[in-house]
Amino acid sequence: MNDIEQVGTFKLGDRQIKRMGYGAMQLAGPGVFGPPKDKESAITLLRAAVEYGVDHIDTSDFYGPHITNRIIREALHPYPKELTLVTKIGARRDDKGDWLPAFSKAELTQAVHDNLINLGLEQIEVVNLRAMFSAHGPAEGSISEPFSVLAELQQEGLIRHLGVSNVTEKQIEEARAIAPIVCVQNHYNLAHRHDDALIEQLAQDGIAYVPFFPLGGFTPLQSTILQQEAETLQASPLQVALAWLLQRSPNILLIPGTSSKVHLEENLAAAQLVLPEESVNNLNRIASEA
Repeated sequence: MNDIEQVGTFKLGDRQIKRMGYGAMQLAGPGVFGPPKDKESAITLLRAAVEYGVDHIDTSDFYGPHITNRIIREALHPYPKELTLVTKIGARRDDKGDWLPAFSKAELTQAVHDNLINLGLEQIEVVNLRAMFSAHGPAEGSISEPFSVLAELQQEGLIRHLGVSNVTEKQIEEARAIAPIVCVQNHYNLAHRHDDALIEQLAQDGIAYVPFFPLGGFTPLQSTILQQEAETLQASPLQVALAWLLQRSPNILLIPGTSSKVHLEENLAAAQLVLPEESVNNLNRIASEA
């Protein structure tokens, strides 16, 4: 059994969430499109995650699309009361699996209803608006109109809390002027540290920061320093990268994804890995070399 409680919790909305969670993106087929090769394995993986103590699962109805949420429902519904499901909207998939913006009021409203239906919920705990101004990361552009749609759906009782994803600091300010947010979900890891100052500010404001691609995502991080530290600590590079994130700031909530039960156990074991100061200092050099 992996003890993920020792890294503590952080507030997400009005819940205290364990800082090591699970991201469900990889439960769909290749390219996050279509069905998985083995649905039963995906169901077993989700149940194992909850048994190991995971109380925060990140998902989206555009994973598949629809497929990942339906697998989550089949595996875990009725949900344990302590389990928090977080989804995101703002994109859609075409018949080739390409990711396209979906920011109109009709598209956003339909996306919330699709999440509710496919997850089997009457209210979603957290919905993130994912900005889609650039395929390569955050890019400026107003999110006022789409975020206002989410705020309206929140007032209707379909959403409990709001967050934002793939956003700039200006967009975060724009969202917070409309309604409170409980989390920011951006690309951040050892080599990709553009949000360093933002993380500190969010921590002061009691807002969770949820990094995705902890080891580089679709183009895995290659680092001699990381490999050396992993060997020294007798851990995998991903475990070291996750442990670094956990020690980076107390408001960081992790959602590493996998479709493998073995990798799930490895990821959760990173919660028990404490990096010595020398290792942290060495790992901090990676960003300047990336």
